[in-house]
Amino acid sequence: MAAAEWRVPRLPQRKPAVTRAQIETIIARALGVVGLVFGAQSLPLALDQADALGVGAGAALMAGLFGGIAALAVATVAKVAVRAACLVFAGFYVAALAAWPLLVSDPAALDGAVPWLYYLCTVATTCAAVALPPVWAAAYTFIVPAMYGVIRFTPAGGEAPPLLAVLDALYAVVLGVVVLAIITMLREAASAVDAAQEAALERYDLVARQHATETERVKVDALVHDSVLTTLLSAASATSEGEQQLAARMARDALHRLDEAGASGPRAFERVGLSVLVRRLRAALTTFNTNFAVRVVNAGGVELPVEVVDALYTASVQAMVNSVQHAEEPGRRARREIRIRGVRAGGCVIEVADNGIGFEPDRVPSERLGLRVSIEERIANVGGNSEIASRPGHGTTVTLAWPAGALGGDAVAPGGASGAAPAAGGDA
Repeated sequence: MAAAEWRVPRLPQRKPAVTRAQIETIIARALGVVGLVFGAQSLPLALDQADALGVGAGAALMAGLFGGIAALAVATVAKVAVRAACLVFAGFYVAALAAWPLLVSDPAALDGAVPWLYYLCTVATTCAAVALPPVWAAAYTFIVPAMYGVIRFTPAGGEAPPLLAVLDALYAVVLGVVVLAIITMLREAASAVDAAQEAALERYDLVARQHATETERVKVDALVHDSVLTTLLSAASATSEGEQQLAARMARDALHRLDEAGASGPRAFERVGLSVLVRRLRAALTTFNTNFAVRVVNAGGVELPVEVVDALYTASVQAMVNSVQHAEEPGRRARREIRIRGVRAGGCVIEVADNGIGFEPDRVPSERLGLRVSIEERIANVGGNSEIASRPGHGTTVTLAWPAGALGGDAVAPGGASGAAPAAGGDA
C-alpha cells in the first residue's frame, strides 16, 4: 500500500523558454530595424549620385532597393512571408550590383565617392543568412562583397586604389560572417532547447502514465484483498445457512465493486498546464512540410489531466495529418490553421481548420478509422467531444473540446452533461 502514497511531482508552470520560433521572430525583426537604419543612411548618398546614372536608372534602383527594405520591415513586423521578402531583396541586390557599371553614365560625377549600394551590403548578406541554408548563405556572404570590391576600383565604383577596394570588401565580409555566425548559433541553441523541452515533456508524460497505472494496480490489489479473497475465505468456511447467506451477499458486493472498478478504468489525476499541450503541438508542426498558422488564446492558468492532454495531442495531430493528406486540390494551395483556446481554469477547445477541398462526413466509409477511432472515440474516452464540420469546396474544421461542455463556452466537470454547441464553420 505504500506505493499509493507516491506522487508524481507537478510540472512547474513557468514562462516558456526561448524557442526556435521566438528566435526566428527576433532575428527577423532585428533585420527589419537594421534594414531601415542602413536604408536611411544610404538614401542621401543615393540622391546625390542619381545624376551619375542613366536616365531613370537611379530612380529604378532606389525604388527597387528601398521598396524592398520597406517590404522587408512590414513582413518582419507582421511575421508573414519573411523568407520570401529576404530572398527577393538579396536577389535584387545582386542584380543591382552586377548592373551598376552598366548603369553609371557619368563616372566623373561620382567624384571618387563610395557607391551608395555599399551601405546596403550588410542588409543583403543578413537577408541571405535568414533565408538560405548556412552553406549557401556563407557563399553569398563572400561572393557579394567580392563583387563590390571589383566594382570599387573601376571608374563606375569611384576608381578607388586596389588596397582600399580590398579593405572595403573585407570589411563587408567580416561583418557578414559575424552576423551569419550569430544567427546560426542562436538557431542551434534554440533548437537544442526545443529538443530538451520536448524530451522532458515526454518523460514527464511517461512517468505520469506509469503513476496512474501503479495507482490503479494498488487499488485493484486492495480490492482483491479486501473483497474477493475475504469473500472466498468466508465461503470456504461457511457451514451454517446464515454464514452461507452472508458469503453470498459478500460475493454480490465484491462483483459489484469489480464492475465499478472496470467501468472507471485507470485515470491519471495529475494535471499539467495547457502550455504543455501547446508546446507539444508546436513541436509536432515542425515535422510537417506544410505550414499551419497557430493561434493560442487564454492558455495561462488552464490545467488539464495528463491523459486528456495526451488524447487531445494525438487527436489534433491526426486531424493535421488528415488535412495535409486530403485538403489540397490541383492548382490551389490550402491555408491551414490550428486554434487553441483555454476555457476557464479547466477546459480546452482545439480547432484544426483548412479552406481546402472539403468532404461530406456522412459519406466516409466505416472502415476508415482516422476520424472515428483516432479522433472521435479517443476524445470521447476521456470525457470530451469532437465535431467535424465540412462540405465540398468549403474546407474542413475539426473541433475538439474537453470537457464535453467546453465547446459551449462553460467548462463542466468530466462526466457532466454534454451537448455542445455546433462547431465553427468549414471555412478556415
